[in-house]
Amino acid sequence: MLKIYNTLSGKKEPFEPLVPKTVRMYVCGVTVYDYCHIGHARSALVFDMIRRYLEYSGYRVEFAKNFTDVDDKIIKRANEQGVSCDQITVKYIQAYHEDMGRLGVRPASIEPKATEHMADIVRLTETLISKGLAYHVNGDVYFEVAKYSDYGRLSKRRLDDLQAGARVEVDERKRHPMDFALWKSSKPGEPAWDSPWGPGRPGWHIECSAMSIRHLGETFDIHGGGMDLIFPHHENEIAQSCGATGKEFARYWIHNGFVQINQEKMSKSLGNFFTIREIFEKSEWSEAETGEMLRYFLLATQYRGPLDFSDQSLKEAKNAVNGFYDLFARLAESDGNASGDEGLSQAIERCRVSFRGAMDDDFNTPVAIAALQGLRSDVNKLLDCGLSTEARKVARGEFRSLGNCLGLFQLDKWQFGPFVVPIGPATETDTAMPITVKSVLADADIERMLQERNEARSRKDFKRADEIRKSLASHGIIIEDKPDGTSRWKR
Repeated sequence: MLKIYNTLSGKKEPFEPLVPKTVRMYVCGVTVYDYCHIGHARSALVFDMIRRYLEYSGYRVEFAKNFTDVDDKIIKRANEQGVSCDQITVKYIQAYHEDMGRLGVRPASIEPKATEHMADIVRLTETLISKGLAYHVNGDVYFEVAKYSDYGRLSKRRLDDLQAGARVEVDERKRHPMDFALWKSSKPGEPAWDSPWGPGRPGWHIECSAMSIRHLGETFDIHGGGMDLIFPHHENEIAQSCGATGKEFARYWIHNGFVQINQEKMSKSLGNFFTIREIFEKSEWSEAETGEMLRYFLLATQYRGPLDFSDQSLKEAKNAVNGFYDLFARLAESDGNASGDEGLSQAIERCRVSFRGAMDDDFNTPVAIAALQGLRSDVNKLLDCGLSTEARKVARGEFRSLGNCLGLFQLDKWQFGPFVVPIGPATETDTAMPITVKSVLADADIERMLQERNEARSRKDFKRADEIRKSLASHGIIIEDKPDGTSRWKR
């Protein structure tokens, strides 16, 4: 049974959708004023993977991901370039679709824009005022956090201890410093819409509540986004949505971890980011192959953990993907020898059980990839014995089927070639930063892999034992073999 780590409860919970075999999921999208960086790519890939696996598991997924197309940053960029806000947003929405297409991220079922939901936003704001949860001052409307007793339950913060967070402006007209804007009165030169409080535009938080309720209902299954959105954005969404409807807003809250450079969050504000376009432009691989390598790299770490970006980590992903496509090339060869056919079904069944077990454990992609690596090793050995043409097709089909949950192994052709993306400023030695990708493996998964390695060693299959050791090492797990033949591990 699928279990999901719910940020709201702080623990893994069995997943039970409101409607059997149907999942309604909302993910906060990008603010369209610039090109997406690799941090945006990770979030997009994580929820694309979740959607794919839910569909593989037999669910029908109604997936909404919005565009914030009215915002201070958009207005600033438009003024800098002397163009309209619409010209900015159209340009970067198109760029977003192009970048996601390169990464194999499927479009959401619904991609609402804030500017197309002004009537919904105004109605929701009016409801909050009528319930005494919001107040208006000189054309602005604020949500009064002190009136919502459960404020802080997502971020685990107490209202008395909170300071003004991201995108919260200090305003003496507020009744509490953490009161947040639902509607902002218009300033000269800004886009504006009519409202009962005068011309203006919505606050950031109210947009997502209005759009998700409109398209998925007052209560839906999954709400997702990056960890940086937990507070204040998602906290505020819960307060205004639950306050307006009197119902639970989203039942499961999923948040992906950051991409880092030198253990520091990658972001535009810090200037240590790389756009998706830059990576594709500097790659000497084809567009499809570069996208495959990036997907593998970004999914090789469990989605909730931090992920470090470096030349070395990309090269490791490249080599791993090469190994799979090298096997696929072998499978494409004709061979009438069926000596290994009997062992194939057993190898596939082992992989399926391990793969499903990993993905059902809060979408543990690194362990799922390890299962696919195990199948790759098994099939290579069976090819040495001989596989019939039909068995080869079955093996390739299994990699396509399970790989599709991750968006991997769907290419028919693969060209091995160099891949160079300089990370960070050039140095005198021009070497890559010594950063490796480490993912979080549960103790039980490590013990299982260690047991498999010990069994391989006992039957003198040292090649398989070494593969498992390297796989564990890529996750930061060190194996120590003791003189008595047993092994132990440490992180």
